[in-house]
Formats: sequence, structure tokens, C-alpha cells
Amino acid sequence: MRWSALSVFLILFLLVTVLGFFAARWRRADLSQLHEWGLGGRRFGTVITWFLLGGDLYTAYTFIAVPALVFGAGAMGFFALPYTVIAYPLVFMVLPRLWRVAHKHDYITGADFVRGRYGSPTLALLVALTGILATMPYIALQLVGMEVVIAALGFPMGGVLGDLPLIVAFVVLAAYTYTSGLRAPAMIAVVKDALVYLTVITLVIVVPWRLSGFAPIFAAVPPAKLLLATPPAHSLGSYSAFASLALGSALALFCYPHVMTGVLASRDARTLTRNMALLPAFSLALGLLALLGYMAVASGVDTLPEFAPYFARFKASFAVPALILHSFPGWFAGVALAAIAIGALVPAAIMSIAAANLWTRNIYREYLNPACSAAQESGQAKAASLVVKFGALLFVLLLPSSYAINFQLLGGVWIIQILPALLFGLYTRWLHRGALIAGWATGMLVGTLMALDLHFASAVFPLRAFGWTVPGYAALYALLANIAVALSATPLLRALRVADGTDHTRREDYLPASE
Repeated sequence: MRWSALSVFLILFLLVTVLGFFAARWRRADLSQLHEWGLGGRRFGTVITWFLLGGDLYTAYTFIAVPALVFGAGAMGFFALPYTVIAYPLVFMVLPRLWRVAHKHDYITGADFVRGRYGSPTLALLVALTGILATMPYIALQLVGMEVVIAALGFPMGGVLGDLPLIVAFVVLAAYTYTSGLRAPAMIAVVKDALVYLTVITLVIVVPWRLSGFAPIFAAVPPAKLLLATPPAHSLGSYSAFASLALGSALALFCYPHVMTGVLASRDARTLTRNMALLPAFSLALGLLALLGYMAVASGVDTLPEFAPYFARFKASFAVPALILHSFPGWFAGVALAAIAIGALVPAAIMSIAAANLWTRNIYREYLNPACSAAQESGQAKAASLVVKFGALLFVLLLPSSYAINFQLLGGVWIIQILPALLFGLYTRWLHRGALIAGWATGMLVGTLMALDLHFASAVFPLRAFGWTVPGYAALYALLANIAVALSATPLLRALRVADGTDHTRREDYLPASE
């Protein structure tokens, strides 16, 4: 047991626990109302929204997985950087428009918008189920990050004693999320992001100093990991894989329910546009995080006998904790490991709230109890958030962590299939609701079959056509099939005069008041 690291870790964990419960008194409101519990009353300004979205998008698994991918696979892991560069201009254009129409019609979820735009409870149900389905493994991955941290502190790996700290952490998380709703992760995100920046800046200063600079670090990295591999004949190889991972990840980001929740909690559309201009500061941190993978290679942490059992259990995911433990005294290791752990709690809380909002608004109220009161609606959301969190906890406790990681790839394939209904719907009502359902079904089938063919071991599918092999992100290929079906089926359904539902929104709902 690393007692000095554990002591600092527990102090910081206790701090965020107190903040989580105190958040119920922050901007006091009636938390029996779903928009207050699940969206913080839609009153978060620029600063809180920046911390909330940063805590939402940059998770513990980002802290662990991006450098782990660079550590294990080399340059391919840097796809996360252009992904964020693509994502922020996209959401700068799209999300303020979504906020305006959602505010006008009191929409709480993306499925609410789809229900109103297309007049289709079925399409809204599919969007809600897809969101919940894709969120579960994402929450589970936060637990994987927590598992790595708990092991790094010295707890046994596996067994009752190894699982107990993880269970305790998520019981506490469930308690303050149930009590405070979205206010809890919003307040904790301030501490989380401060700790992340402190840890990252310290690491990229101290570790290169210990290794005599960046030149020796890059010199220690095998040449095959420094650059993308040159494609073989008649193949785009790693180039198409890198580009499609970046583009597909950027498009999928827009669709995740927890992103919608963070966006719709903002005070106004201008708050979002300011945040999209400020959020690239997190991309800088992400780039520095990716470099930690190369620093771990140069430090040779995977060859140290003391870390051998951890690498045997967690593979490359232990690279950053090993680098921290190897490079710093115990007290700072406690700070850094707390940053990773708190970085798991914040997004896990937001994700569970987002999934609970989908269940309550688009399944429970739509199909099970249309006449429910506001208090019943909020009560359902609170209960659903507990079910989602503990479902993810069981997912990690009962299956090896590698399964959680592999199924997250499938989550990305699934969530991107709701993009046509959401993104296209913000700009046009031309697509037929039946065509969107057919496109969704096609994308889900194609993407799932690709993932099965890959045995869930990779997200990159080698598409072969006309003598060429084009490896690419399976989610993006499935999305293209989805869009092709939706575009083709729309004229056919209109020619057959199939009912298309009623659009409950108007053009002016999407525009700034001045327009």
C-alpha cells in the first residue's frame, strides 16, 4: 500500500464528496423538477459551462487511454488531436441552434427534439434507446480508469478487497448525484479540471527534465511508433484509418447524451459559442497527455519489476500511473491519481444523468405514464440514474476490463447512427421519418456486423473494393450506409404518400432573436 499517495488521494476524494452533497444548496431550487435536477435549471454561465463540458468530454479514460494508445501503438494515438480540432468548429455551428429550439419548446433530451421535429414517437424512442445503450459502456470505462488508479494506490487487483474501493466510490457518486443532480458534477468539475491541468503541466515539465529533454525522449521511441506506417500497394493503410478515426469521433461526439445534457444546461446560446471558442484549451492539455505515452516509453516503466503485475493486468493502460509513481514522490502521486479518479466521477455522473433523462422523458413519460406529475418524472430520473450507474458497475465487476474497452468501440458505432436525425434535422425537414428509421436500422446492422467481424478487438475495418483496401473507422462506414438509405428511401416514401408526421417547430425557433 502506498500510504502517502493514498492519504492525499483520500483527502481530495473527501473534498469532492462534500462538494457533491453541498451542490444541492448551490443556486437552491426545487429539485423535484426534472429541468432543475437534470439540467441545473438551465442557468449555467460561461465559466461553469466551460468546466462542465471540459469535465464531460475529457474523462479518466482520456487521461488513461490516449497516452496508452500512444505508448502501445505510437503515432496512431494522436488521432485524438485532429478529432477535437474538427469537433469544436462543428459544434460551434450546430449546438447553439439546438439550444435555441430546445429552450423554446422545453426539450430536455436530443430525443425530445427528434420527437418534436419529426412527429415520430418511434424515431424518438430509437434515439433514446441508442443513447442509453451507448452510454452504458462509456460509464463502464470510467470504472476501468478507477480500477487502474485503485490498483496504483496499492490495493489488491481483483477479489473482494480490490473491488471494495470501487464499489464505495460509486455508492458515494450515486448518493450525491441522486441528491444534487447535475449541480454536483458541475461543481466538482472545477476541482477536477484544476487538478488535471496541475498534473499535466507538472508531468510535462518534470519528466522531460529527468530524462534530459525531449530529444532523448523521441530518440528512445522506436521509429515505427513515431510516424504512421507507409501504406502498402493498393491500400490507404494507416492514413485512412487515422483520418476516419478523427472525423468519425468528431461526428459521434455531437450525438452522445452527456454532451447534450451539458449543452442544454447552458444559460443561453451565446454561452455555448463562447465555450466553443474557449474549449480548445483542453485540446492543448490533450496533446500534452498524448506525449505522456512517449515519455512512458522513454522511462522504460514497463520493464520495471515493481510494475510487471500491473502491466500484466491492465496492459498499456497502466503506462501513465506507472510514469507518475516512477517520477514523483508519494504525495504528488496522490494528487495526480486523484485527478484521474475525479476525472472518472464527473463524466460518470453526467452520463448517468443524461441516460436517466432519456429514460424518463422518452420512454417512461411517452409510453408508460403519459399523465405523470413533475415529481414522478424527477423521481423516475433519479431512480434510473442509480440503475445505470450500478449496471455499469456490474459490467466491470463481472467481465474482464478488456471486454469493457472493446464494447466501448461498439458504443461509438451505435451512437453515431442517430446523427442524421439530429444534425440534419436542425437544418432541414426534407428527410422522411420512415427513411430515417430505415437508415438507423441499416447503420446499426452494418456497424454491428463490422464490429463482430473484428471480434471487438479494433474499431478499424478494412473495407475492400475495386482491388483497393481502405481501412477506416467502422462507425463512419456504417454512418455512410445509414445516410445512403435515408436519402434513397425519402423520395420513395413520399411517392408512396406514406404519412410523415407533423413538425412542431418553426424556422424562427432555430434562429437568434435578431434574425
